[in-house]
Amino acid sequence: MEIIFMLTGTLVPILLMGWILFPAQFLNRHKRLANSIAEAMILLALVFFGICLASLFYNDPTTFDLFRISYPFAFSAGIRIEPVTILMANLICFIGLIITRFSLRYLDGDPEQGRFIRNVCFTLGSVLLLVLSNNLALTFAGWLSTSLGLHLLLNHYPERNWAVWAARKKFLVSRVGDGFFLCAIFLTYHCFGTLDYTTIFEKSNQIRDSGLETPPLVTWVGLFLVLAAMTKSAQFPFHTWLPDTMETPTPVSALMHAGVINAGGFLIIRLSPLVTLSPMALDILAIVGSMTALMGSLLMLTQTSIKRSLAYSTIAQMGFMMLQCGLGAFIPALLHILAHSFYKAHAFLSSGGILESANASTLFSQDQKSTNTTKSLLLSLATSLVLCFGTLWLMGSHSSAKPGTIILGFILVLALTQLIWPFFASGNPRLAFGGLMSGLVVCASYVIGYQLIFRMTSGGMDSGTTTTGMLDILVFLIVTVGFLSIFILQALMIPIGKIPFMRALYVHALNGFYLDIPSRRIAGIFWGKSSPVP
Repeated sequence: MEIIFMLTGTLVPILLMGWILFPAQFLNRHKRLANSIAEAMILLALVFFGICLASLFYNDPTTFDLFRISYPFAFSAGIRIEPVTILMANLICFIGLIITRFSLRYLDGDPEQGRFIRNVCFTLGSVLLLVLSNNLALTFAGWLSTSLGLHLLLNHYPERNWAVWAARKKFLVSRVGDGFFLCAIFLTYHCFGTLDYTTIFEKSNQIRDSGLETPPLVTWVGLFLVLAAMTKSAQFPFHTWLPDTMETPTPVSALMHAGVINAGGFLIIRLSPLVTLSPMALDILAIVGSMTALMGSLLMLTQTSIKRSLAYSTIAQMGFMMLQCGLGAFIPALLHILAHSFYKAHAFLSSGGILESANASTLFSQDQKSTNTTKSLLLSLATSLVLCFGTLWLMGSHSSAKPGTIILGFILVLALTQLIWPFFASGNPRLAFGGLMSGLVVCASYVIGYQLIFRMTSGGMDSGTTTTGMLDILVFLIVTVGFLSIFILQALMIPIGKIPFMRALYVHALNGFYLDIPSRRIAGIFWGKSSPVP
């Protein structure tokens, strides 16, 4: 079994990244063959990673060194086979397989289809390297190559000026993130004398168990890691590049929103033993994550373009995932990444049929209107409270031990209420029962997913919330007021739309509150010209 672990963990990223060595002209001439080989490679990788995941129920996590040197300084880099990394590897391969198959028809007739497949494989291999590595230096190599692969994909149509401009904005933001990551790597080596995750985590746990004050440099390590993750996962104020990348081919959007965008969150989850040593970093992550989630949710409601709406939806989802990490809820954050990736890949790849879906939903809302909305809202809220507390009880969560559970539970109640309210408001008992079953399925799926990850990781990621200061009160207030406001806006969109102030707010939100103007000007300084009109 160790042989399968070693071959899968080392060869798959190398072979996929090796596609970048093939000339684009050759692949374009043999695009069908290139696509078939890519599909076969990704499918085999998915099978082998699936075997690795199943085997981890009976085998301990394993590390394999790719290379080791002792002069002029001791350094080693390898692959870590453990539940978190293998779960993400399976997700990446599954999403990659779907996108590759979709691209065969989507880009049919494109003379550069072979080059596109090459860049997709290189990007997938880079993300796998980032996920599987057991060393900060190797993770940074995957971090850089992922940015390179995404940049190549965003520039697939170089004649589209706005697509090129958006790729340049993304390039600049990525370089800022690289700087933060390099600072974190330098300070980590200075503090721990190594870049190996196993040793870093052991020393981090020793600092935590000693009860002594965390060294200031270790706090800065957490801050730089959080800042690097914010740039990668499009958190405020580094988020403006993501909605501008919508002129890229749809398979690239699906790969970016279902895979690459998760890199920042995964970095925090992967390095959680180190990041949790910095309560300030967690507080910043929670505040920025909650602000990003609220802003993304609001802007999503105003967009007329389905792809831009999905982009702001991704920003909101990543913000909520960062909020979970800031509260120390790393298992729910990992579960959120997995669920969101499947949903967002499906949303982008099926965005062409959105008009038909919109017509169906409109007909449903018109046929099932009910005048007794207040009663149905209260009933939905009460049902959601029962479902939520039942879910938390089954998960073994206690609000007294983990204050962050209150925040997450509040958001879960609002989400469930939003889900089942239309069914209860219909006045149809059969539809109301269907809404109740939908809520039960969501809660049951959440509990099952949480328990699976908890058992696979032996509870090692379940740190709960680690902060109890004034910033936590601020986070709680921001989340409570903000998410409640968004819920009211969604519920009362038509009535409040008649208010002049809300109409003005809509115009500003439609333009993203003009937060992209500074980034455009900065990009103009670097590239020497103003941005084109999208």
